[in-house]
Amino acid sequence: MNPWTQELWRLLGVLLLALGIGLFAGSVAWALVAGLALYLVWQGWRLHRLHAWLSHNPRHEPPELGGLWGEFAYQVSRLARQERKRKKKLAKVLGRFYDSLAAMPDAVVSLDADYNIEWFNQAAGRLLGLKKIDRNRRVTNLVRDPRLSECLASDDTSNRSCALTSPVDDRITLHVRLVPFGKNQHLLLARDVSRLQQLERVRRDFVANVSHELRTPLTVLGGYLETLNGLPASDPRIAPELRPTLKRMEAQTRRMQALVTDLLQLSRLESDPPREEERVNLPALIAAVAEEAGQLAAEKHQQLELRLESRDWLLGSSRELHSAFANLAANAVRYTPEGGHIVIRWYRDAQGGHFEVEDDGRGIAPQHLHRLTERFYRVDEDRSREHGGTGLGLAIVKHVLQRHEAELHISSQLGRGSTFPCDFPPRRLGEPDAAPDTDAATRAAGSGAA
Repeated sequence: MNPWTQELWRLLGVLLLALGIGLFAGSVAWALVAGLALYLVWQGWRLHRLHAWLSHNPRHEPPELGGLWGEFAYQVSRLARQERKRKKKLAKVLGRFYDSLAAMPDAVVSLDADYNIEWFNQAAGRLLGLKKIDRNRRVTNLVRDPRLSECLASDDTSNRSCALTSPVDDRITLHVRLVPFGKNQHLLLARDVSRLQQLERVRRDFVANVSHELRTPLTVLGGYLETLNGLPASDPRIAPELRPTLKRMEAQTRRMQALVTDLLQLSRLESDPPREEERVNLPALIAAVAEEAGQLAAEKHQQLELRLESRDWLLGSSRELHSAFANLAANAVRYTPEGGHIVIRWYRDAQGGHFEVEDDGRGIAPQHLHRLTERFYRVDEDRSREHGGTGLGLAIVKHVLQRHEAELHISSQLGRGSTFPCDFPPRRLGEPDAAPDTDAATRAAGSGAA
């Protein structure tokens, strides 16, 4: 029976009994009051037992109360048992979670909103030198490296990372990343990348050494082939049927020389520290790049337009910037069909300075865009080799821009062309010492002016 119904029947029984006694005694009202008072005292006693159980022995079985209070005690006891089971299960899950974090080879440190240490695993002690007594202390007071402080203070919460030397062993290089979680909490993750850095150095040294050793024999071979191909057709020392083969050999030698040159340049960009920076007359540099690209564009009857919309100079290396911009311009000419249109542009807005190369070629599929700056990556293997590219141009561009705190953002649509903007931060821009020729602010280069 429903507890509420049972309790109502019990109350009704008490009232009927009190009514019968009142009729017999000749005082119905007092009998009903006395019956209700006894009923309330009985309910109060049951409630007192329930309260005592909840206050002192909630883990024990509930008292036998019967009726509505008994049902209430049973439901509370059932919910308490379920809650204890859930807590046990959660404790096991948390235990396994902490055990897995403790077994990780990477350092994991839990930080509160003020970057005080709440918890850390064994690897954090090994790599960062943290100890149990360091809990509730600010992490920057224990790992005293300005790069970590800059990482914590960074406004870019989506990418807060840095490389620093382990305070325990200066031979260990750590890659540290800060990951937000929960309510204003953070996970500090530190990974030992010393071996990766060593392998990367070995790879760079190998590429640089091999490229350097190849340069001399290729130069000698190219010189001989150029000499042989320069002999008159009537020269009896070279059979006529060998001349096409010699031409192909010379072309492939030039291609290998270009590849070696690019490999050496890329190796230098990766390993050498940034050059001493200078104030680069960027409008003049871009105009020179456009003039060089215009000569190639003229051979393909392309229209190359130069738009210098800013007079700002740039703090950096003129040699490296020229290399990057020339690669972008040459790629646009190389992969744009005959009669196409190419725009080279330099402008400034609130976000900084922007060098941009835009073409109306056949475009690039979206799945290739994020891999274009990888070494030797080619969207179309046969087409790229046909145009003579080395597959390193955009990799060189990416490294040059990184050394200038800039970024390359590529956008393209199949059948409509591609845009390669290089975005420089405002702090690298500056006014020229003397105003340039304003008549050259917008002009055309190549085989046609827009």
